[in-house]
Amino acid sequence: MSSAVAAAPEVGKTKAFLRLVMIEHSVFALPFAYIAALTAMFLDNGHVHWWQLFLVTVAMVALRTFAMAANRIIDREIDARNPRTAGRELVTGAVSVRTAYTGSALALVVFLAAAALLNPLCLALAPVAVVPMVVYPYGKRFTDFPHAILGLAQAMGPIGAWLAVTGRWSWDAVVLGLAVGIWIGGFDLIFACQDVAADRADGVRSVPARFGVAAALYGSRASHVVTMVLFGWYAVLTDAGWAFWIGLAVVACAFVYEHSLVKPSDLSKLNKAFFQVNGFVGISLFAFALLDLVLRGLGL
Repeated sequence: MSSAVAAAPEVGKTKAFLRLVMIEHSVFALPFAYIAALTAMFLDNGHVHWWQLFLVTVAMVALRTFAMAANRIIDREIDARNPRTAGRELVTGAVSVRTAYTGSALALVVFLAAAALLNPLCLALAPVAVVPMVVYPYGKRFTDFPHAILGLAQAMGPIGAWLAVTGRWSWDAVVLGLAVGIWIGGFDLIFACQDVAADRADGVRSVPARFGVAAALYGSRASHVVTMVLFGWYAVLTDAGWAFWIGLAVVACAFVYEHSLVKPSDLSKLNKAFFQVNGFVGISLFAFALLDLVLRGLGL
């Protein structure tokens, strides 16, 4: 009985920590890491290597968990002053700072272990992936463009996944990584619009806080146009088939819909644009990319 009672608080802490790092939002980055990894496998020998894919998954989720925990730790005082974020776990005490530090450290160890198991190059470059994850939350303190730092951090996912499979540098992966980074930076511009008043009052820097909501939304649209160009370039570089191109058409429609939901005078549908549409973008393009690779002969 006593052991069950002791275990209950630990389960509660774990759930609270997972809420803190919003583990479900891994859906934004994972599909593109899978696209890169599976394309690399197809071009390398035409077969899926499930152990490598598992390690890529572990590395991606662990690095994202570390990044989110670090973000929440670094920003906890800013979060406490913003009505939208005042209910976050580190502010309310649902998760202690000590627990957040412990969780972030464990996630970092898991990431490094997965990188080591993949290949020596992944382990050697692992610190390069970690640095922007820590710099990003500080970005809003010294630049009006922290969204660019976030985009750089997210661009490393597909590049790292390709390196994990081949152990070699690939400019194809860089193009995909840039597409993902600019996509995520672009929708972060939308997300930041809801905090303009709080950011200006607290001295937090961002594009919408500095230049206004309208400018941020125009910037987001421009970012997503560039994203589509880069996705198309990646398709050409990797000789993608018709299924991938259909996927790009679906993504383009999703972007048009996303930007129809948010206007400078009406941000009431911002969460739908941010969470639902962008989640759909990642999952749908992965589905079409996987179909394309299978049709071209990828052995599962």
